[in-house]
Amino acid sequence: QVQLVESGGGLVQAGGSLRLSCAASGRTFSTYAMGWFRQAPGKEREFVAAITWSGGYAYYADSVKGRFTISRDNAKNTVYLQMNSLKPEDTAVYYCAATGLNRPASSAYPRPETYGYWGQGTQVTVSS
Repeated sequence: QVQLVESGGGLVQAGGSLRLSCAASGRTFSTYAMGWFRQAPGKEREFVAAITWSGGYAYYADSVKGRFTISRDNAKNTVYLQMNSLKPEDTAVYYCAATGLNRPASSAYPRPETYGYWGQGTQVTVSS
């Protein structure tokens, strides 16, 4: 069982940066692949980034590639999302997610159904 708590959201101007954190409970955090998703008003939840349990591989949506970086610190049970060069279209509620699947296929990481645990979300608003 894993509980996830996001933090770090807020209001930022276009071009600015934010770093989201997701703190996880449980002693098995290091065995979970982690992901970030976001949901804007009136839109479906969409994949942002994911990272393998070891941190050795990361996956990104095309819309954030080159601007966002996902990382994790297994000693601190925390996964991060560094967001640079933010755009108004990045405005959304950002969710952290965890999956206990053993070595998911690469194609599985962007799919919400891969993840069995979700945080409550943190709001990111980017003004133009």
